[in-house]
Amino acid sequence: MKKLLLVLFTLTLGTANAQKTLSLYFENDVDTPNEASRQKLNEWIKENKNAEVLKIYGYADAKATNSYNIDLSQRRADTVKAILQANKITVTDSIEVKAFGEDFDLAANEAENRKVTIFYENKISEFVQAVKDAKKGEILRIPNLNFHNNSDLLLQSSIPVLQQLLKLLQDNPTLKIDIQGHICCQKKEKNDISLKRAVAIYQFLISSGIDKERLTYQSFGSSRPIYPLPEKNEEERVANRRVEIQITDK
Repeated sequence: MKKLLLVLFTLTLGTANAQKTLSLYFENDVDTPNEASRQKLNEWIKENKNAEVLKIYGYADAKATNSYNIDLSQRRADTVKAILQANKITVTDSIEVKAFGEDFDLAANEAENRKVTIFYENKISEFVQAVKDAKKGEILRIPNLNFHNNSDLLLQSSIPVLQQLLKLLQDNPTLKIDIQGHICCQKKEKNDISLKRAVAIYQFLISSGIDKERLTYQSFGSSRPIYPLPEKNEEERVANRRVEIQITDK
């Protein structure tokens, strides 16, 4: 029997999932990045389409009152968040957007204090590398490709992940996969939800131009949970509501 390797991706930070930062700078009393930082941000966006933003922190210099600077720092952070969202970078409404005003270790150079720092990860790119390294027969757990409860509707945060899977198939025309659906919460499945999830991904890929000869699909209900049933919390339930892929040919 062919040995299957299950590659685990978690939502926690690790050595391979190190948090990264990007700092942008502002002119005095302005809430939009300066020209050099706008160019820097544009380049970063081009190179980090798969980034997931975790936090956005705004800062200011000490030239005005602290309350004014907190407001200015907040506007700077909100401006950067809006730019990222407009460019389809993954920035959920639940991320931490914080204004420090001048309440931090101020640098001697005032220009260095007028900034916004973006904290981010490139989780999906690790999945890309895992697919490239995978052998025929391996099963890959796709990071963050999860669904609403008792539904084949993807979570909003999973849409960029699905787009990345599509791009992987477009960029690797010999790659073939088996799409495998799973559910949470119940040992006896109702309404073939795990199958519907696999079919939903299959149909999306087909409608996006992937040859159906490269795709198969099947379902496993709750027989292969990441976390044992009953799950302890909503995070575990979300993780179990997923689709995985098996490499069938490269």
